[in-house]
Amino acid sequence: MGNQEEQNNGVKRGLKDRHISMIAIGGCIGTGLFMTSGGAIHDAGALGALLAYAIIGAMVFFLMTSLGEMATYLPVSGSFSTYATRFVDPSLGFALGWNYWFNWVITVAADVTIAAQVIQYWTPLTGIPAWSWSCLFLIIIFGLNALSVRVYGESEYWFALIKVVTVIIFIAIGLLTILGIMGGEFVGFETFTKGGGPILGDGLGGSLLTILGVFLVAGFSFQGTELIGITAGESENPERAVPKAIKQVFWRILIFYILAIFVIGMLIPYDSSALMGGGDDISTSPFTLVFQNAGLAFAASFMNAVILTSVLSAGNSGMYASTRMLYSMSKDKLAYPLFGKTNKNGVPYVSLIVTALIVIAIFVLQHLSGDAYEYIVAASGMTGFIAWVGIAVSHFRFRKAFDKQNYDKSKLKYKAKLFPFGPIFAGVLCVLVIIGQDVDFIKTGNFDLNRFVITYMGIPVFLAFFIYHKVRYKTKIVPLEQVDLRQDVDMEEINK
Repeated sequence: MGNQEEQNNGVKRGLKDRHISMIAIGGCIGTGLFMTSGGAIHDAGALGALLAYAIIGAMVFFLMTSLGEMATYLPVSGSFSTYATRFVDPSLGFALGWNYWFNWVITVAADVTIAAQVIQYWTPLTGIPAWSWSCLFLIIIFGLNALSVRVYGESEYWFALIKVVTVIIFIAIGLLTILGIMGGEFVGFETFTKGGGPILGDGLGGSLLTILGVFLVAGFSFQGTELIGITAGESENPERAVPKAIKQVFWRILIFYILAIFVIGMLIPYDSSALMGGGDDISTSPFTLVFQNAGLAFAASFMNAVILTSVLSAGNSGMYASTRMLYSMSKDKLAYPLFGKTNKNGVPYVSLIVTALIVIAIFVLQHLSGDAYEYIVAASGMTGFIAWVGIAVSHFRFRKAFDKQNYDKSKLKYKAKLFPFGPIFAGVLCVLVIIGQDVDFIKTGNFDLNRFVITYMGIPVFLAFFIYHKVRYKTKIVPLEQVDLRQDVDMEEINK
């Protein structure tokens, strides 16, 4: 009997405030900033990239305040899947949860593959096959998640700290180079405004489409910030930690992305051949180029180490997010109850083991059949944006239910900014980005069926989950007056 109680004692609130803050920071700093930001500047010019990242940054800020309001009111590991189930429609929660789990499983498989490629920058001639490194990294990621949530939080804290320090050093060196303090002369705005850049040279319509294309890059760069909501269920004090982390989102985006892109745009012309690879090689990373221009000969090796840390951090977070989502869905009766079992350390070990096995299966499939893997990746491609739409809709309905039921708003320990503008703006912009995924077709009108299927495959996959659950369980949108806003009950009791 005692063993049964131990297995079902739930997750532990072992994440400290500093863990939550650093997980939030680390969530939006990764290869998107270190590598693909160069491709964004090449495509849209410095001004266009700056504008696109600023708009998407504002959208993410509103999304995080929406998520923060719900997460402080109802801190659960399932986050937006649970909120969609409770405030909108159980079928939406089912589709969001399974798609999100699927997305992170694929991300972990991709990350361990990328990590093996990154480390071979130093060890190309050792004869050790890449898959061996991938296996080693997967074991490390599994181990960090298997010990306890405190171990996961501590590892992410240091992973994120490395990335934060790197960006701060980059911005400092970049600004000193611009001012002519680190060798050379003062750099004016000639490079930043060179030829007007694509954003001014394409005309209004072309400029809007160019920015839309960069929206996609920026959106993928920021994905992972929603981890704040998932960590709320294991935070020692979510009412304090989550708002603190949310309030930092705006400044993180401003400092780490806007300033970094400004520095790159000031120092590297948008039409530089070095940026055209869009991040295929460490030597084309704009961070590497700026460090090298400042006379730092070890720049490539340093950035390679940082990028390896970023990839492992993403894989670590991916394993955590997918495991907690599967665990939470079992509690919401959207997955088998078996996935809700936890050990004495509060780790959902069944969910963790199953997730790791699926990661291995996808990793093997990737090496056996590249085409099949490409379609699997495509099926999860829009999951992040779809999850963001789910957050916006859930928050809008959450607040409307508060009004409908005359609930006391003093119960909201943290209030989202500019409601209802925030969730409406974020939701509409996410839908716009989802629709505009195939920018090449919109620009040229040249229809490519294979490209179209791969680009938009995530939508029918999401709808398939939604329709399956809707047809099987005949769920309906929860009327606002029936939305359960109680804080002292869990989804298991609601679903009885």
